[in-house]
Amino acid sequence: MPRFKRRAPEIWPQRSTCARAFAFVTPVWVKSPVHALAVVVVLLLALAAASARPEGFARPADTLVVVSSEEAKSLDPHVTTSASDFRILSQIYQGLVTHQPGSLKYAPGLAERWELSADDRFIDFYLRRNVQFHDGTAFDAEAVRFNFERMLRADHPYHHTGPFPLAFLFDKIRRVEVVASHHVRLHLSEPFAPLLSNLAYPSAYMVSPAAVRRHGKDFGRHGCGTGAFYVAAWNPNRALVLKRHAPLDRGLLRSIVYRPIGDPMTALTELHAGGADLLSEVPTDAVARLRRNPEFTTIETQGAHLWFLILNIRAAALRDVRVRRALNHAVNREHLVRHVLQDTALPAKGLIADVFLDQDRRGKDPYPFDPERARALLADAGVALPLPLHLVVPTSGSGMLEPELMATALQADLRAVDVHVTITTMEWNAYLASVNAGLAPDVHMAAMAWMTNDPDTLPALTLRSDAQPPKGFNSGWYANDRVDALVEAARRSMDPSRRRALYRQLDALVVEEAPFLFVASYKQNLALRSRFSGVRLSPSFLLDLTEARVH
Repeated sequence: MPRFKRRAPEIWPQRSTCARAFAFVTPVWVKSPVHALAVVVVLLLALAAASARPEGFARPADTLVVVSSEEAKSLDPHVTTSASDFRILSQIYQGLVTHQPGSLKYAPGLAERWELSADDRFIDFYLRRNVQFHDGTAFDAEAVRFNFERMLRADHPYHHTGPFPLAFLFDKIRRVEVVASHHVRLHLSEPFAPLLSNLAYPSAYMVSPAAVRRHGKDFGRHGCGTGAFYVAAWNPNRALVLKRHAPLDRGLLRSIVYRPIGDPMTALTELHAGGADLLSEVPTDAVARLRRNPEFTTIETQGAHLWFLILNIRAAALRDVRVRRALNHAVNREHLVRHVLQDTALPAKGLIADVFLDQDRRGKDPYPFDPERARALLADAGVALPLPLHLVVPTSGSGMLEPELMATALQADLRAVDVHVTITTMEWNAYLASVNAGLAPDVHMAAMAWMTNDPDTLPALTLRSDAQPPKGFNSGWYANDRVDALVEAARRSMDPSRRRALYRQLDALVVEEAPFLFVASYKQNLALRSRFSGVRLSPSFLLDLTEARVH
């Protein structure tokens, strides 16, 4: 595997961080003693960011510095579940299947084509030839078998290099057969339509068997795939450096540096100060300002994302569907996305994203803002007002949309119909552990966000009866035989038209049943220094830098 050569310390742009930060904030902020104090705060943030800058590498013009919201947990795609990690790993690895640019439609990846059997019980994949992992070993059918058996077989000699928390995405694979050196057959226990989508997900990226054998449980600190970039160096909590593996076309990036900066405002300050070139998940109150700044290009893409409140069906106050519908009518989604999220999201219209249904429901809100309707539904249900409810939200988290601000806005909307909401906030990891265990009797609602690349994911994992904790993420304890039957029928149907029709029925039923309070769908965004181009933000929430260029 190529080794990273240590370079002289980095030379950043000529102006100091303080000078550049001051130039950015002075025209806007220095108008009073209070504003002067704000300048001091931003300068201190800039100095703190500068002190965290990675050392030991130079920054040539064809290097892109990316702010990552958190330190990478692992460079093993089979082990991590972090969306932030997946955006890094998509530069290092490839899967059998991928998505067409700007779409969730399938495209060949490491498999140049595939064929489904007449009974939908196995899929033949014909692999690209002359592909090597970054360590020089061959990618072939044996490598594919190693990858899946490592995750799925407890007796595999390298199963101990897990755990593999998303291996259930592939648990319908009963056996992996090597038919020929570049022909592999996946035998399924039953027809399973989401499999191709799951194979395009980072958890199905192909890793080097030789590298896993070499590093064992430490493979996640090294990583080795077939992607456009290889891992050159990793200085934990400071910088992860990737370098171009394939021969370099003129203008393409030679290297990518990921810098973990957890605080959004510090990351934003560093972007303006010149210490970073790309920032994704831009704070909502900064998006409009960056759109107007010629130094940056802003990119926004709608993906299959839903931010919602899980409603606790076991709680006496929410067992009646009329109460759940009333809560949905009481929320002014248009106001929330425009004023709280500042046009970085769209109002949610249901469970299944439009991209999966081949339709646009922008003007078809099943729960338009209607406080009078909400009050009438509460009266019909015989609810004694005021109705006290308890909402828990995280302070932050992957895919969460300003959870505390949103909770406060929802609280105000619901209070207008005499529903009095008490809010409890929790740190993200503690929050996940609590909510994923199932909502306690005294918790009526919990904020949650899901990003998906297949319409099966959200209903199968959050609404099926057999997905209640600890088997799944049905934390609101919802159960409906009709929903179960539609989910099962849709995941077994290999006919795309039939499958879409089933998901339309499922979406309509879930909207009617209202096990969630549907709120908003995030428009992904990023800010990119204008001298770079070719960055692609995918509806799958991955970031493609393989064609990124510098001008």
